[in-house]
Amino acid sequence: MNWTYRLKLRLLRFGRRHPWIIFILRAVIVFAAAFGGGYAFLVGAVSDRDPRAIAVAVSLLFALTSVALVVLSVRLRLMRGRLRMIAEHNEALADRNWELQEAEQRARSLFESQSDLIVLRDADGMITFVNDAYCDLAGKPREELIRSHFSFEVLEQGDTVLEPSGTRVYDQKIAGRSGPRWIAWREGLVRTEAGRPAEMQSVGRDVTDRTESERALAEARDQADAANRAKSRFLAMASHEIRTPLNGIIGMSGLLMDTPLTPEQMTYAKAVKTSGDALLSLIEELLDYSKIEAGKIDLESRPFALSKLIEDITELLAPRAEAKGIEIAAYIDERLPMDVVGDAARLRQVLLNLAGNAIKFTATGGVALIVEPGIRPNEISFLVRDTGIGIAPEAQQRIFREFEQADEGIARSYGGTGLGLSISDRIIKRMGGRIALASSPGAGSTFELSIPLAASDGDGPPAFSPPDLAGRSIMLVAPQGIEASLISRRLQRWGAQTCMVSDAMVAEALLPERSWHAVLIDHALGAADIKHLGAAARLHATQRIVMFTPATRQELQPSADSSFTGYLVKPLRAVSLAARLTAPPEIASPSVVAEPMVEPVEAGSASLSDKGLSILVAEDNEINALLMRSLLTRLGHQVVITTNGEEALESWRSAKSTGAPYDLVLMDVQMPQLNGIETTRRIRQSEAGQSGRPTPILALTANTLAEDRSACFEAGMDGFLIKPLDREKLEQALKELAASRHLAA
Repeated sequence: MNWTYRLKLRLLRFGRRHPWIIFILRAVIVFAAAFGGGYAFLVGAVSDRDPRAIAVAVSLLFALTSVALVVLSVRLRLMRGRLRMIAEHNEALADRNWELQEAEQRARSLFESQSDLIVLRDADGMITFVNDAYCDLAGKPREELIRSHFSFEVLEQGDTVLEPSGTRVYDQKIAGRSGPRWIAWREGLVRTEAGRPAEMQSVGRDVTDRTESERALAEARDQADAANRAKSRFLAMASHEIRTPLNGIIGMSGLLMDTPLTPEQMTYAKAVKTSGDALLSLIEELLDYSKIEAGKIDLESRPFALSKLIEDITELLAPRAEAKGIEIAAYIDERLPMDVVGDAARLRQVLLNLAGNAIKFTATGGVALIVEPGIRPNEISFLVRDTGIGIAPEAQQRIFREFEQADEGIARSYGGTGLGLSISDRIIKRMGGRIALASSPGAGSTFELSIPLAASDGDGPPAFSPPDLAGRSIMLVAPQGIEASLISRRLQRWGAQTCMVSDAMVAEALLPERSWHAVLIDHALGAADIKHLGAAARLHATQRIVMFTPATRQELQPSADSSFTGYLVKPLRAVSLAARLTAPPEIASPSVVAEPMVEPVEAGSASLSDKGLSILVAEDNEINALLMRSLLTRLGHQVVITTNGEEALESWRSAKSTGAPYDLVLMDVQMPQLNGIETTRRIRQSEAGQSGRPTPILALTANTLAEDRSACFEAGMDGFLIKPLDREKLEQALKELAASRHLAA
């Protein structure tokens, strides 16, 4: 079937190509058939003249003629049908041809009216088509451009990108009739007609305005970055220049307060120190804001003790809360890991800001700092809750913006820059956490921080184990307040049967009901009530009677006739409370033992060495040098003061050569003649190749930027002391040095 179709197809093609041959063949066949039939008839009729044979021949001839006529009639009818179909097909083709011509005209008019540049080129680069936009930009008529190799003068060439489809994309700055223009070109091969090779179609769009805008934006961004860097450097320089005299103000006022002063003089000295601390806080906020704006806030990831961080914050803020007559307390859920990994300094900064604000805006009641597991894995929730003035709903989102507070009245009444919450919000988001606020006017506020903090896997001190107080009855006598509610919550967590009473007379009436493992009494009940209640509790408390007091240990005066077996200083530490409640019974031998405000330290660093350290101080500011001499001398150390790097280097070399090297060098970073960085570098170069331990060097600097710290470490310094100088940090550094005779790098 297949070969017959191919044979027929070839014959049809041959007939279309050579119609005269087909005509001759058909004529020959018709002539042969007619001649053969006639000749046969004549021969048959003449040969024997048999009438029957003649009749048969005539009938046969008539039959053949009839068959031929029928075949011709059928074929004619078929031909007419085919002709009708061909006519209809021709009419459809004519309509389609007209539609294609119309579509071609529309496409051509569309091409012509496009504002984009359109040009077609053959394989030799000759132009075969251009639209009006191309002609206008070139400044030449279409007739001149067609069949030419015209191209624009390229002033600047952009980068070329090849798309997966094969289209080439690039930008060019060309010289047009109206001046330089930026054109975004897209080039690709297109086939215009069947049987002809593909042509290169280039479509260009004028992006001059966009490009100029992008360049203007890029220049503006670069200028803004430069201005931002200049601002950061200016703030750092201004901070350094402000911190230097501020170090003298705060330090000297602290020394002045340690001397005998009249009450009026003490008030003035405290005012000076308070003002200096406020100015220091403002500087810190501005520097933090500048770092955040410049994107230079760096987060550390180190293990730290969670409970110690929270309790240190409450103890640090306790004097402020006590001065306002309110409470501050902390509660850390025992389900949380003791040590977590994160940036303790930044978290401390945020919590100090939130808790400090809570104290500022709270007149009665108190502030609670509660730490609980979050709703997500490895997430910890920090709640700072107060009973202050609250925040209106319309102001709750605004206060997280820069330089914003709840309203103008609050800003005037309480002061502040309005940067604290904005900085805290950005730090928390940088940590991968979130901050939420729930508040209403007059009902207090609750700030909730949710931060991912993974448990530490490192080897640290043994974790605090909550005591087992199951079945033990403890009476807590305290006014209704934040501290009492958190203590009761903690005792119940430990399994104790807690009875919380807010009235001394009610507590005395309840004492005979059972034997109490411990009776805890708050100092806030009043001296007469607590003395009477303590005496009554001696008959019913089997283990101990403890008083909570906000006083410092120096103000606790033990007395032989006291009913109390011990004291706990508010805000309470969980470790101190657990240690007190699990200690051996104290009723048999009552004693007054005050709880320290800080955690016990190791014996090796509990006190300074009997022999003071030999310390070289390089400080060019006379007031700061005097402050350092006074502080170090009071701590029992021998001090040598130099005013520039050259003197410090010479003094260090002299001490080294005499066999009595300095135990420590406190090096100011910015000094005349030879700065602290270069001086340290020369000291380390001199120590290279020598036996013995390198001299510990601490930087005295007011610069807090990361690059300044890196420069100090690269020079060989071992640590930092930031100005204004913190007396406690200085003393702690010296204690560690006295215990180990070297500083950890």
